[in-house]
Amino acid sequence: MAITAAMVKELRDTTGAGMMDAKKALTETDGDMEAAIDWLRTKGLAKAAKKADRVAAEGLIGVAVDGGRGVAIEINSETDFVAKNEDFQGIVREVAKIALQTGDSVEVVKAADLNGETVENVLNNAIARIGENMTFRRMHVLEGDTVVSYVHNAATEGMGKIGVLVALNGPKDKALEIGKQFAMHIAATSPMSLSEATMDPEVVERELAVQTAKALEENAAAAKPKPEQVIHNNIIPGRMKKFLAENTLLGQAFVVNPDVTVEQAAKEAGVEITGFARVAVGEGIEKKAEDFAAEVAKTLAG
Repeated sequence: MAITAAMVKELRDTTGAGMMDAKKALTETDGDMEAAIDWLRTKGLAKAAKKADRVAAEGLIGVAVDGGRGVAIEINSETDFVAKNEDFQGIVREVAKIALQTGDSVEVVKAADLNGETVENVLNNAIARIGENMTFRRMHVLEGDTVVSYVHNAATEGMGKIGVLVALNGPKDKALEIGKQFAMHIAATSPMSLSEATMDPEVVERELAVQTAKALEENAAAAKPKPEQVIHNNIIPGRMKKFLAENTLLGQAFVVNPDVTVEQAAKEAGVEITGFARVAVGEGIEKKAEDFAAEVAKTLAG
């Protein structure tokens, strides 16, 4: 497969690796971007990359909570300018309310009534009125004894670029008080899962493969190599323990008090975190990028 400059740039932007290292990684993996990232990590030339770091889209996340039920919805627009439009924000607010009351899926909410029309028709009318494409892309529902929400980079109340929901069991007053801190922690750290038990097995398997290859390669290059049993019984398990601690909510150091984990902080407050959702605008959407000169030329060409 031909390795293009655009592919090299994408890999560099994703991993922070040097140009020649990025090109070599793509060459070694026949242009497979995910495999190239792992190749660079095995060589110690890149950090773990989350897909959210490589995607972008505009729009807003809207959150709404009522007692033990919370929802987070994502409605996308083409530009951030429209996301700041009061008309667009009003639609996000109303759709979030409807999702909280009636919906368990995007399709159900699209068919629900909003001022005498379906939500889908309201969105289509807004597209014609505002002159920009919009998409009600996804929603997340979370339930528990108490659900707390938080919006990061809020455009207005209840909506912004990142929406977080946290479900907790325990005394409501304590859950509400510390739940907001947990929600802010989640917005900042973006954990992959609640605990080791809920971590995607494929993610764990892939990380184990990377850490194993990296540890063996480092040991082979060391002046005084360690016995392989030390690598397999101590070093690799230690690295996996660190990976899980850094990427599971309950295992992370609590940003408010890094001396304790989130799980410990919850126990001290007399509550239990049973679930969470972190929804950021644009996750999973590949946004095509064009250089400015090409964009102008394309516009002038009609």
